[in-house]
Amino acid sequence: MSLPKIIWSKIDEAPALATYSLLPIVNAFTQAAGVEVVTSDISLAGRVLAAMGLAEDELSKLGEVVLQPDGNIIKLPNISASVGQLKDCIAELQGQGYDIPNYPENPANDEEKALQAKYSTCLGSAVNPVLREGNSDRRAAKAVKKFAQNNPHKLRAFSENSKAYVAHMEGNGDFFGNEKSVTSAKDQKVTIALNGNTLTTIDALEGEILDGTFMSVAALKTFYKKTIEDAKANDVLWSLHLKATMMKISDPIMFGYGFVAFFEEVFAKHAETFKELNVNPNQGMSDLEKKIKGHAKEAEIKADFLAVLESDSPKLAMVDSDKGTTNFNASNDVIIDASMPVVVREGGKQWDRNGDAVECVAVIPDSTYGMFHAEMVADCVANGQYDVTTMGTMQNIGLMAQKAEEYGSHPTTFELAEAGTVTVTAEDGTVLMSFECEAGDIWRMSRTKDIPIKDWVRLTVERTRLENIPAIFWLDENRAHDAEVKKKVDAYLADFDTTGLDIQFMNVTDATRFTNARIREGKNTIAVTGNVLRDHLTDMYPILELGTSAKMLSIVPLIAGGGLYETGAGGSAPKHVDQFLAEGHLRWDSLGEFLALAESLRFIGQKHNDEKLAALTAGLDAANEGYLDNNKEPGRKVGQPDNKASHFYLAQYWADALAASDNTELAEKFAPVAKALKENEDTIMAELLAVEGKAQDIGGYFHPNDELAEKAMRPSATLNAIIDAI
Repeated sequence: MSLPKIIWSKIDEAPALATYSLLPIVNAFTQAAGVEVVTSDISLAGRVLAAMGLAEDELSKLGEVVLQPDGNIIKLPNISASVGQLKDCIAELQGQGYDIPNYPENPANDEEKALQAKYSTCLGSAVNPVLREGNSDRRAAKAVKKFAQNNPHKLRAFSENSKAYVAHMEGNGDFFGNEKSVTSAKDQKVTIALNGNTLTTIDALEGEILDGTFMSVAALKTFYKKTIEDAKANDVLWSLHLKATMMKISDPIMFGYGFVAFFEEVFAKHAETFKELNVNPNQGMSDLEKKIKGHAKEAEIKADFLAVLESDSPKLAMVDSDKGTTNFNASNDVIIDASMPVVVREGGKQWDRNGDAVECVAVIPDSTYGMFHAEMVADCVANGQYDVTTMGTMQNIGLMAQKAEEYGSHPTTFELAEAGTVTVTAEDGTVLMSFECEAGDIWRMSRTKDIPIKDWVRLTVERTRLENIPAIFWLDENRAHDAEVKKKVDAYLADFDTTGLDIQFMNVTDATRFTNARIREGKNTIAVTGNVLRDHLTDMYPILELGTSAKMLSIVPLIAGGGLYETGAGGSAPKHVDQFLAEGHLRWDSLGEFLALAESLRFIGQKHNDEKLAALTAGLDAANEGYLDNNKEPGRKVGQPDNKASHFYLAQYWADALAASDNTELAEKFAPVAKALKENEDTIMAELLAVEGKAQDIGGYFHPNDELAEKAMRPSATLNAIIDAI
């Protein structure tokens, strides 16, 4: 019986470059045990070409694979595209000869509206809702945690009287405060309407939780104004933290209001010019600068923005101080689940225009997750920085199957065109929820189906029994959505034997305090959260504990029986690509891919009781430990061994382990490989380091030329010959 294939996602940026080097090694080893690893292109460029009918729709095909009992996918981090990134990708593809139209940012007719709708399928978190047909099990592998404690990365101390804090909205103005929630009594069509005019209709399932809520723009403006005044009074850096990538409708709008609030005088003074040039603050300063380029008032406008930065207004956090890139350069530059861990890691500080680290107020409008970040910073202000050598760990069971709680990546978020009443109406005409809103308010619905909640509870009970540590459901009975979810959790917990298990319920603030207190004592805790909090927790804690979230095991046991293995976050991937193109040095660490591959192989081996595959997997486990123990992660600077060298060492350690395996066939096959890799180590390393410091041409950023990219990422003829001969 042939074993199932592993599908390796072809994606974007640094992890895509690393794949050109790593995948030939992976296939050489796995095919020895009868497993083939094949690629599927779900990169931004691949999705754009598919949307325009010029390529296969690989994402839809993978959407079918995750519904199969033997589905097995290794998903690397992909771009959750902003409008700016989408436009750049389209321009690159056009430059490569693809006959595709520009993205119509402001569609003027039905044809352009249809084109915008096609392209919009590529925006934001387009991949995750399709593939995540299971809930999330994220934790640090024991070897990774041990390595981090023995080789601690640097966490900068909080000042004794630190002024750092998080500001979030409170009361009834934000998504948290305005939320209402109902559970659908049956399968039915549900209509969302504004003043009786249909916005959209959805097919709700029996037992599905439907949440409606809105962000009051008036309250948002008031909040921004107050935080700017407070930042000035408290003498702290002002920074805005949103997620305009996943929450592709709501957060760019909130970003735009923040941009206007900080530079209020400039936007007021040049209102007519900005209207004439169709400036959209939601796209940030980089887009504004493109639109004013060559205009008679270009120099004056730039001088006015600079004057605000140089005035006695609060200082503004920078994305890149050397380049003068501010927090408002583009909506996707500051992504909260990557940026807030850095604020904590750096002792409550971000960088100002001079490149100095300065204490900040992190501005997070929506208190739904703002409360978590507020408590993280407050905990460190009160108790000091964490000790990497002794701190415990946070594991996470995340509710995300079947698009659960996918705020912003669904077609039920609207910027309201007029004031009035938004209604959510059942098939029989019953009004399930209603909301009084103003023009411009951001209204959204999120949905959580019944089957994912049942599976979430099952997974929680299983892991709690395996780990024998407390599991905390982060559910706030005073939040409408959480109250509905808790009813179901209580019912489903009764279906399991929970004797001897410590399973508790807490609101966000209490759960954060409980988890942090245990972490400071060196104790471990399971955080059982919804999807949005999962996103924030599984970057924050791993970055503090391990130095990066890319080193977390991220397993999605699919409800249909298969497995999806995610390899960590790609937030720093763009900088890695820039360095590689300039210097030939790729500092991306593929450990997330190594760990995901081991779990993927383990899943197949256990399901099919295959001894050879079990031996191959044990060999990879040993190689991963060797990689960590010998500190073979890529160096950050040119001239140091980089990502390509890390793949060589993985191959060497894997071959060594297999040569000593009890499986005779694998031992005989890999003994000469291990010998060749060891004997030729100096030659291979010299060949890999020979390209360091040299600019690389790979034919494109979003859509590289495969031949050029493979040549750049496989520069060692000696290593290639050994691997290709296996």
